[in-house]
Parts: sequence; C-alpha cells; structure tokens
Amino acid sequence: MSVLFSPLKLREITLSNRIVVSPMCQYSAEDGELNSWHLAHLLGLSISGAGMLCTEGTAVTPEGRITPGDLGLWDDKTEASFVPVLAAIRKYSKAAVTVQLAHAGRKASSHVPWRGGEQISVSDGGWATEAPSALEHKPGEARPRELDSAGMKRVRSAFVEATKRAARLGFDGVEIHGAHGYLVHEFLSPVSNQRTDEYGGSLANRMRFPLEIFEAVREAFPAGKPVGVKVSATDWMENGWDLAQTVEYARELKKRGADWVTASSGGISPLQKIKAAPGYQLPFAEGVKKGAEVNTIAVGLITEPRQAEEIVASGTADLVALARAMLYDPRWGWHAAAELGAKVQAPPPYWRATPHGHHDLFGDVNSGLR
Repeated sequence: MSVLFSPLKLREITLSNRIVVSPMCQYSAEDGELNSWHLAHLLGLSISGAGMLCTEGTAVTPEGRITPGDLGLWDDKTEASFVPVLAAIRKYSKAAVTVQLAHAGRKASSHVPWRGGEQISVSDGGWATEAPSALEHKPGEARPRELDSAGMKRVRSAFVEATKRAARLGFDGVEIHGAHGYLVHEFLSPVSNQRTDEYGGSLANRMRFPLEIFEAVREAFPAGKPVGVKVSATDWMENGWDLAQTVEYARELKKRGADWVTASSGGISPLQKIKAAPGYQLPFAEGVKKGAEVNTIAVGLITEPRQAEEIVASGTADLVALARAMLYDPRWGWHAAAELGAKVQAPPPYWRATPHGHHDLFGDVNSGLR
C-alpha cells in the first residue's frame, strides 16, 4: 500500500493523502483581491488529487505585499473576494484548503517577476518597506524602516486580524510564511536582524517576535484546526541562519502548538550560494523532523511519484509539497496514484478519465456510460 496515499490527521482535519499543493504566488490580484484567474487556478489545483491545497502567500497588510499583484486578507473587500473561490472549491473538491499568511518585510514593493522583480520606488508608485533593521536587501534599494515596538504590535495585530478572517472564511488551516527572506525570516536571520534590543542578538531574542506572531495566530484560529509555519532552514551563507537554529526554532514552535513545519531555504540575500538539485532540501525536512519531532513538509524539486513515495515511506518527511510540478501537470496526484497503485478523489464529471488498466483509480465508480 502506498504511504504517500495514506491519510494524516492534523487536529480535527484529516487529509486523504500526504500530497500538498504548495502556495504559489500568481502576482495577479487587484488591490489584494482574488479574481477569475484565481478561481480557475485554484479550482483546477484543488482537483489535482492532493490532500491539501495551500493558497498563495497572502499579505496581512497592503505594505506587506511583495508586489502590487499579491493577494491580501486585510479588509472586508479582500476577505469577500475569497468567498466565491472557496465556494467553488468546496463544491467540487474534498481537499483541505489552507491559507498562507505573509508579510514581505524589506522585500516588499517590487515589480512582478515578468517585469524584472526589482524594487519599485515610492516615486514610481511603490511604498516604504519595513524590517527588523534598516538594512536593504541588496545595494541600490531604499532602506526599510526599522520596526519599533508600535510597528511590531501593528504587524502582529495584522496577522491576528487576517487569521480571524481566515477562520470566518472556513479555511481548514493556516500557514505562517516565515521563509524566503520575508519579514518573519528577517527577524530570525543575523544577516538581516542587527537589532540591539530584546529582539536581536542571541537566538532566543531573534526568535522572540516570530514566536509572538505564531502564538497570536494560534490563539486566534479555531483550536481544532491546524497552524503550521514555513521556514528557510538555511540562508546558504556563512554566519547566517542555519539548520541547527531552525531545529531550535521548530522545537519552540512545537511547544506552542505548531502542527507542521515546511522546510524550505534561502531568500535572505542575493549573496546566497544555493546548490539546487532534485531533493536538495530533503536534509532540512529530515533534520527538523528528527530534531524537533514535529510534522514536516518537504519541498524543493520533488517531481516524481516514486521520489515522493520514498520521502514519506522513509520517514524523511510527513508530507511532500509540489509547486512547479503541479503547474506543469495539474493532475499530478492522479498520475501518482495510478503509478503507485492507489486511489484518488476526483469530481464525477471526470470519472471517465481513468486510463486503461486503472479502472478503480477513483474508487469503484460507475461511469454511467451508455
């Protein structure tokens, strides 16, 4: 029996399998609101066969957006824009749906990738950024404001308010984006955090604000639903954030009720030196799982069904998340189930799609053909 297609219970939510559709920024929102692109994109991925679908990084404040095209969940209009998309997903899919809450920190106010991704100046329609320290991401960019105590309280409150909106919308879970050089990661990494107060310096101090955000989000979300955190397990730089610190952070998250840690890496500086290859981030997921004894999600160039099966079956991670592989093959879960001899959920209009020799791919269903 396939371990990849075995269920996993996260509090009161049971996933039908261990496949996750990774949050993938589409940079296609309008004033933070979802539109017809998101309906088509997310509805299609919700019937991919994955047990869990995580919506793209969703900013908790307008200034927390990476680009003007980022999704948001900061007011009634952005909240309302989720309603029709979630309703469509619930009508046709049984996948658990989670939202990733984010704040881009000093990497905010940027052009969308297909326009170069460079920082947009305030004079050209961008906005002032904020970070733990007044250090730009790369030379030539405007320096961010260093968050003072009032600013940190405002950001923490924004995460709470977005979490309450996610609860009202009926999301099955929340993931806090603490990776890829965005605000939470910026507090953790000594590369970007050079504060001299109680939020900088030692590991305990650098973890303080990220843990405060997690505690506030966990308290604001229904107790029976899970909350996870995405981390960059290493900065890929000397004297930066690394796996040993990540394990300590994950232990503290687990103490506070974290249900999973997604182990990604990088993003804090353009000086990083990443050696990417299939499965290159698996040691991070395994290190966090063993070191903190918390559920982990493996990411990073996972493309093949048997590769994903081995990751879960070997105990390297509890779930696998796919991004670009899902964009290229939006029925990846179906194809994985066929290859691994498992069953997968699909909406009735597609039941006739089972290939020869896999008539029970969607269970023992009757196609209704005459």
